[in-house]
Amino acid sequence: MIEVRSLAKRFRLPSRGKSPTALDPRDHDGWFHAVRDVSFRCTPGEVLGLLGPNGAGKTTTLRLLSTALKPDSGSIHANGIDLLANPLAARQHIGFLSGSTGLYGRLTARENIEYFGRLHGMSPAHLKRRCDELFELLQMHEFGNKRADALSTGMKQKCAIARTVVHEPQIVILDEPTTGLDVMSAKILLDFIASYKALRVPLIFSTHHLHEVEKLCDRVCIINHGKTAFHGSIDELRQLGGSADLYDAFVDVIHQGG
Repeated sequence: MIEVRSLAKRFRLPSRGKSPTALDPRDHDGWFHAVRDVSFRCTPGEVLGLLGPNGAGKTTTLRLLSTALKPDSGSIHANGIDLLANPLAARQHIGFLSGSTGLYGRLTARENIEYFGRLHGMSPAHLKRRCDELFELLQMHEFGNKRADALSTGMKQKCAIARTVVHEPQIVILDEPTTGLDVMSAKILLDFIASYKALRVPLIFSTHHLHEVEKLCDRVCIINHGKTAFHGSIDELRQLGGSADLYDAFVDVIHQGG
């Protein structure tokens, strides 16, 4: 289980002279408050969808969860571990896919995944079994020996997903995993995400595609202007938004929060 409470993160703004114009409510006092008050939880076997408009603070929130950034305030606990107090221990238990694939272009798809597995201390035998399993699940056999810089967008994303979970993390965090993918590649990745429910692994992913949320998610968290605007089930979101249509309910919740 991962539980997030009252996360906040700000960044110093460059000087704009004597009369700055605040275009965003988070832009004040010489700081940009990217995340102001975000709270949610994701329990074993749950898939949580992280939603919000562009620039709402989703990616910053995910980077805080991955320990790539340190929050100014708030807490993150995962399976009894205080991630802020023990970031190195936390990274052993988390699989994080960022917006970029993080692949080494001169290595093949399989070499990239094996490299990250070795970084996590996996034995050669265990690593081989795990790679074979992931290549089967993500249908990667046909390009396993191709260099990463020669892969298509979908191939790279599959490889990045495999890299993220090769060490069998206890929590998986994915930042817009299906962006830019064709229908077939997206379907394979969505089925892969769904498989984590049976493994009892909490999985958090951000997306702009509400049909993915409807298909996969047990719970959703909507972030708007750096704050949690909603956290609950899809049925609760529909009820709060006043519509059975998930798109309409989402837009209504955003408007309710200003």
